[in-house]
Amino acid sequence: MTSSSLLVAETIWTEIQSTRSVTDDQLSILHTLFGKNLERASRIVDQRGVKKISGEPSGRSIFQITGESKKKEEYLCFPEHYCACYSFFYDIVNKREQLCCKHQLAARLAVSLGTCVDVKVSDEQLAHLLAKL
Repeated sequence: MTSSSLLVAETIWTEIQSTRSVTDDQLSILHTLFGKNLERASRIVDQRGVKKISGEPSGRSIFQITGESKKKEEYLCFPEHYCACYSFFYDIVNKREQLCCKHQLAARLAVSLGTCVDVKVSDEQLAHLLAKL
């Protein structure tokens, strides 16, 4: 995916965040950019599978995304940079076929729509969570 595609995606996320809703045109553009991963991410968001875990008092945060599988595995992710899932390493880092995984997309969509489940923890608890990465 090109840097112009990234710019288009960022513009769409900003628009969605400003209105807290998604238009058909925005959905169409995002689907063109992200394909089936967008559909999967939408299901995760619809099932309230996106938690934003924030440390206090620092305000630092990470996202915990519940996967779609029967196991309901949870993946830690930074929406713009990293996800702990297999797809991130295989499709994004190794093959460079995707811009981001469905978990990263779910986090971006939930943030833009304001539908994250907010969880507050101490900075020490957040550090322990991050140490698992």
